[in-house]
Amino acid sequence: MNLSRFLIFSIALFASTCARTTVHPAFNVIVLGAGGGLDESNLSCYLISPFNDNRFIALDAGTIFSGIQKAELAGSFSDVKRSELQGLALAPWLMKRGIKAYLISHAHFDHTSGMIINSPDDGNKVIFGLQNTIDDLRDHVFNGKSWINFGNEGEGAISRYRLVRANPRVPFEIQDTPFRVTAFPLSHSNRGSTAFLIESNGQFALYFGDTGPDIIEKSTNMQQVWNAVAPIVREQRLRGIFLEVSYPDGKPDNQLSSHLTPKWFMRELHDLAQTVNPAEQASALKSIRVIVTHIKPSHDPAINPRRLIQDQLAAQNDLNLDFIFAEQGQRFHL
Repeated sequence: MNLSRFLIFSIALFASTCARTTVHPAFNVIVLGAGGGLDESNLSCYLISPFNDNRFIALDAGTIFSGIQKAELAGSFSDVKRSELQGLALAPWLMKRGIKAYLISHAHFDHTSGMIINSPDDGNKVIFGLQNTIDDLRDHVFNGKSWINFGNEGEGAISRYRLVRANPRVPFEIQDTPFRVTAFPLSHSNRGSTAFLIESNGQFALYFGDTGPDIIEKSTNMQQVWNAVAPIVREQRLRGIFLEVSYPDGKPDNQLSSHLTPKWFMRELHDLAQTVNPAEQASALKSIRVIVTHIKPSHDPAINPRRLIQDQLAAQNDLNLDFIFAEQGQRFHL
């Protein structure tokens, strides 16, 4: 290589390195609950806020109070200043003022029980969801029988929570935050579930509630999400994907109950890579962090589903994905 070509190569390499290292975080994420069942103190709930901003929204609400306690012990709220708390302890401040809204993917209790059990001590909030989800919360939870009607519909409504039905694929704004969100239907059991595409300042995160793979569900719901986000992936504006892996490989497909395993997880992300860049699938998702959620524990002490799933995903990761295995109390940036 002659000197001029070497200099050109060196300058290009330096510029590329600088471009990678000067990408600033767009979101804070604090995991209040990461599990998919069995342990009732660790169920799906992820707080997300713009970077350097403590206005949070909750992505699902399976565990709230005990998750805040564990995250506080881990130092994950260390940037919340005492002056922000306005004389409150951290947990009541978050519940009454810090968490601005709940985005609920579906009404199953492992995604809602923290919100329900803490509702008597919660602050006024909006609960966003697709119609089936909101109808289920109104009819079967906040109905004055199963639980006090903290919603704003039906008999005896207290109106602590305002129930809002999001229209599929139509962006909506969340008051008192910079967030703009789009909801996409997913296939899960007989009532469906939801993916939420969250945008702040031109950057995006994508959160999936429970979902089965399109092939098994005989659906195109996942592919429709991939079609919608492919342009922002190409522009490197999708910072993270939260996607469930409930079981290790080996469980029969007809027993998955509309969930993913590592095999199906990777199959779906291959579909995204194919949609983004069919000629270079191995590098199509290089700018995205993939957060693995909803791992279900096992009663059998000889089985460690988390370790199995980690090993199986590592063995199948031909897309060079950057995995984060969500843990309760954890804080990370996207």
